[in-house]
Amino acid sequence: MDNQATVQPITVTIEASSLHDQVATIKRALVGSPVRKWLVWTSVGIMAVIIATSVGQVLLNSWNQPFYDALARRDMAAFLHQLLVFAMIAGTLLVLNIGQTWLNQMIRLKLREALTLDLIDQWMRPARAFRLANAGAIGVNPDQRMQQDAAHLSDLSTDLGVGLLQSFILLVSFVGVLWQLSSGFVFHINGWSLAIPGYMVWAAFLYAGIASWLSWLVGRPLIRLNSDRYTREAELRSSMVRVNENVDAMAVYHGEADAKRRLELDLDTVLGAMRRIYTAQISLSWVTDTYGWITVVAPILVASPVYFSGDISFGGLMMAVGAFDQVHSSLRWFVNNIGGIADWRATLMRVADFHIALNETDVLHDTERRITFDQNANGSLTFEKLQVASPEGCTKLSDRHVEIRAGERVMITGEPGAGKTLFFRAIAGLWPWGGGKIGLPAGETLIFVPRVPYLPAGTLREVLNHANGHAPASDTDIAAVLAEVGLERLSSSLDRVGRWDHELGDDEQRLLGVARLALRQPKWVIIDEAMDAFDGSSLKGVLSMLEKHLKGATIINIGRGQHNNQFFPRGLRIVKDAGAQPLKPARVRAGAIDPPPAAVHGKQ
Repeated sequence: MDNQATVQPITVTIEASSLHDQVATIKRALVGSPVRKWLVWTSVGIMAVIIATSVGQVLLNSWNQPFYDALARRDMAAFLHQLLVFAMIAGTLLVLNIGQTWLNQMIRLKLREALTLDLIDQWMRPARAFRLANAGAIGVNPDQRMQQDAAHLSDLSTDLGVGLLQSFILLVSFVGVLWQLSSGFVFHINGWSLAIPGYMVWAAFLYAGIASWLSWLVGRPLIRLNSDRYTREAELRSSMVRVNENVDAMAVYHGEADAKRRLELDLDTVLGAMRRIYTAQISLSWVTDTYGWITVVAPILVASPVYFSGDISFGGLMMAVGAFDQVHSSLRWFVNNIGGIADWRATLMRVADFHIALNETDVLHDTERRITFDQNANGSLTFEKLQVASPEGCTKLSDRHVEIRAGERVMITGEPGAGKTLFFRAIAGLWPWGGGKIGLPAGETLIFVPRVPYLPAGTLREVLNHANGHAPASDTDIAAVLAEVGLERLSSSLDRVGRWDHELGDDEQRLLGVARLALRQPKWVIIDEAMDAFDGSSLKGVLSMLEKHLKGATIINIGRGQHNNQFFPRGLRIVKDAGAQPLKPARVRAGAIDPPPAAVHGKQ
């Protein structure tokens, strides 16, 4: 088969997009999502719950002073009354917390729905999946970016976003309380009195600011390390999938040892990435854990000079400490979430860069020459000075001017490596780079048959009645055609859902593709090397079916040329164009970290 000229990906240089581009990309995806309104109303709801919770927290903090003062006075009646007040406040906060948890989960669910649906929509635009798969490193493992990375980004965005909103509202709620409580603090030093307005507020800001700066300084490398880990995890998963998809060939070839070595190497890269993350996390823990232990006594240390001077009561001290804790916990949100922020940043990079790449593959090599397409009113297919360019060189027809009229049967051949599949893709519009013109028959639908037929997951009836055909065939017609190709056993399984590309052998899949052609009865068929797999009686049977069911159809077969010359009376030849310039490298603004070279080769 003509592998060498077709499996190499387009030469692409990967450039990292900016954070602004990545955030803007995700924002556009959400704005255009069908669940946009639902997300807006859920966000409004969770904001209302958080505000109500903050009010409850303020009331609970105010409760501290009368409760602890009652304890200091040993006043049983006041003590019991404050317990009743606590039960009312705590019960309300419990309901609000449960409501917030539910809203949080719903936002996660809908956010993932919006992101994943948008990525699937972008990926499944005509020919985009093909172009992305041939665009180099960014096209490796799109399944992980749309499934695992999108889900992880949804969870992290929800948790971090809700946490940040909650911290901000708590800060606004308690900063005024703490300012008022600390406004009367007076420090007495060697006979001097010093009053600092909002003393504890400034102390909380300074304390949290230093901790946040140190945490960011130590934790920032986690962004790159997490992104690298996800790339290595994707490669390991891809290798395992490749092994599972090729178990038959591997067993016959006794390739288990080679596969094991490949998997062990991929696992080693994952473990190495995880070790680097753990080392960075340990360094970060020295900062965050030290900060956490100091925080246990920090508010009391800050307020103790005023308490020991006798300016506030014990209840007032506990109220000030509680308010300080709330302000401080709001300010330390960044410290508590530095690991999650780094993980979010890495996941955002993968999802957004993938989204950006999906759009930018549409204009890959936009400065290169492209094949032009036209419509022929006389219903013929023409090639005028057609040249197909690739990074490995150029392919062309030996004849500069070719016209194929309706009803003709043409065999197009070429030496191995000449670019036969590349030529097939050019006619289909999947590979637009090169020169010359392709004139398509006006008003006709061309059916393209690749080397391996596409059998979508679903019932066998859906596979045979795939798009671009006539009205759905009857059971009688389907059974008759299946019997002609020797697959009559499948007639009883028309409504069974299955993975037919796994259940059927390669030859059976190709025969099922022939049966589908017989049921569709298209007027134009272009085949890429699929006929080369048949020989002897099988080939005669296939040609007989095409003769019977596609009478009057134009059939163009691209392959080795070992077929019946009576069925394909006309021949054309594909050759290498040694004097033409190959396709130049292109740039895609995506992918800050590329997978190892083996990852690219494994997906070709």
